[in-house]
Amino acid sequence: MAAQKSGRGGPTAPDIEAAKSHRFSEEAFHYDADTAILYALGVGVSTQNENGLNYLYEGSDDFMVLPSFAVIPAQKSLVGLITANLGGIQMDPTRLLHGEQYIEILKPLPTSGKFVSKARIADIVDKGSGAVIVLEVDTFDAAGQRCIFNQFVIFIVGSGGFGGKRSSDAMRPTAAVPSRAPDKTVRQQTSVDQAALYRLSGDKNPIHINPQIAGLAGFSRPILHGLCSLGFAVRHVMDAYCDGDSRKCKAIKVRFAKPVLPGETLQTDMWREGNRIVFQTKVVENGNIVLSGGYIDAAISDALVATPSAASSSSQLKSDAVFKDMETRVKSNPALADQINAIFEWHIQKDGKTAAVWTVDLKSKPGSVRQGAAQGDKPGCTFIVDDDDCVLMATGKLNPQQAFMKGKLKIKGNIMLSQKLAGLFQQQAKL
Repeated sequence: MAAQKSGRGGPTAPDIEAAKSHRFSEEAFHYDADTAILYALGVGVSTQNENGLNYLYEGSDDFMVLPSFAVIPAQKSLVGLITANLGGIQMDPTRLLHGEQYIEILKPLPTSGKFVSKARIADIVDKGSGAVIVLEVDTFDAAGQRCIFNQFVIFIVGSGGFGGKRSSDAMRPTAAVPSRAPDKTVRQQTSVDQAALYRLSGDKNPIHINPQIAGLAGFSRPILHGLCSLGFAVRHVMDAYCDGDSRKCKAIKVRFAKPVLPGETLQTDMWREGNRIVFQTKVVENGNIVLSGGYIDAAISDALVATPSAASSSSQLKSDAVFKDMETRVKSNPALADQINAIFEWHIQKDGKTAAVWTVDLKSKPGSVRQGAAQGDKPGCTFIVDDDDCVLMATGKLNPQQAFMKGKLKIKGNIMLSQKLAGLFQQQAKL
C-alpha cells in the first residue's frame, strides 16, 4: 500500500504497513563500570546520598546500575528512526518531541556488558496537530537473551491530520494519580550543568547544550533531557520504596509533559498501589508538572520492623545487650544529639538473615535507641552485621575498620557518618 492523500484533502497519509515492515539496523552497545558511573552522575547521584556509592564506586560490595540506565542501549535506534523513510512521513529532527517512555527490565542489568538492540515500528497514530510514532526496541545480551524492552513514543509536530486512527493498542498506558495526598515526596535540585553532564551518556541533541539552538526552538536557554528528569524520579522512587536497590525495579512508564531548565528543583510525589508506585514530578520553582502518568513496578517488601514483644526469651540475640547499654549511655548524655545530628539503623544478622533492626536516633533531641526500623526521617547510615560480630566490636575484640575491610560489617548510606558513632563503642558494653 503506497502513501496516499487523505480523504479530507489533508496531508498525505503515511503507509503504515510499509513503516511497520521497515528493517532497522541492529545497534551494538558496549559499556563498563565507568559508563554506568557517568550515567549515575548525570542523573544526580552524589557521594552524599544514601546508597550513592553503590552507583558511583565500582569497588562497592553492592555496586549496581540504575534501572533507568536500561534506556541507554536502546536510544541509538532513534538515530535510525530519524534517517528512515517511514511510509512518507517527513522526519525533521527539529519537529520531533519525546512524548512517552516505557522500560521493562527482563533480567537484572550487569555492571558491564555487550548488548544488541533491534527496533521496529509498532504503530503510527494521527493526533491532528502531529503524528505519533510508537517505536519498540528489544535489547539482547551477549548470550542472545532478551533482557530489556523499550517503547519510545515520538510526537512529530505538524505531521498529523491525515485521517488516521487517534489511538493505538500498542501504546503502554500511563497511570492515573490517586486522589489522596502523596504517600511520599522527595525534592532535589538539579545542577546548572546537569544537561551538559547527562549528554555524555549518548544524547547529543544540541538543544540541551547550545543556547542558539535552544533559542530557535523557543527556549530561553538549553533544556534538560526528559530522560534525565526521569532518571531523577526513578532514583527518588527506588530510594523511597526499595532501599535504593535498583534490582527490584521491573518496569517504568512516564509521559514527558513539560521541559525542565538545568538548575531547577524537581519534586517527585509518590503513591504506593501494591507493588506499583505511581509518581509525578514537578518543578518546585514554577509548579509545572514535567513528568506525568508515571509508575514503577517493583518487587517491594515492607520494611522489617522488629519489636521487643516479637522476640521471646528463647530467641533473644546477644547484641540486644549492646543496644540496651547504648540506650543507657545516650540517655545519660543528651548532648550527643547536638554533636552527631544523624540517624543510624542497625540490621543484625543471624544465619545470613536479618533477625533484628535497631534505630539509634541522634538527630531528634534528646536522642534515643529503640528496636525497629527508623520512623519518619530516613537513616543517614545503615550498618549490617552478624549478631556475634556486633558483640565483638562492642567489647573491643573486633576492630570495626577491619570488620568493614573483611566484609563482616557492611555500611550503606553516608559512610563518613559512621565515624561519628565510634564514641559509643569506645566503652565496653555491659554484657
